[in-house]
Amino acid sequence: MKYAFYAVDRLEGNSAVLVGDSGDTSEMPRVELPNGLREGTVLRVAFGAQNLPDWSSAVIDRQEEERRLREAKQMLDEMKRSDPGGDIKV
Repeated sequence: MKYAFYAVDRLEGNSAVLVGDSGDTSEMPRVELPNGLREGTVLRVAFGAQNLPDWSSAVIDRQEEERRLREAKQMLDEMKRSDPGGDIKV
């Protein structure tokens, strides 16, 4: 089965704005998604008919969420190491 990952970009009232790995955005009613959503939550969603996400299959993927956080932290640490510091001169 083919899966896609979506991250919760923001929660707006009864809706969740999700961003897929390809950059596509979807707005879904929170009631149709797993409990426990917060900004940054990563969902694993199976593809259903017509190669579209089957939102009823969405599950929170904490391992993928942690992997992404580690990767982002590594990138920030690398940027900090290569930053010469000081004021910006134009």
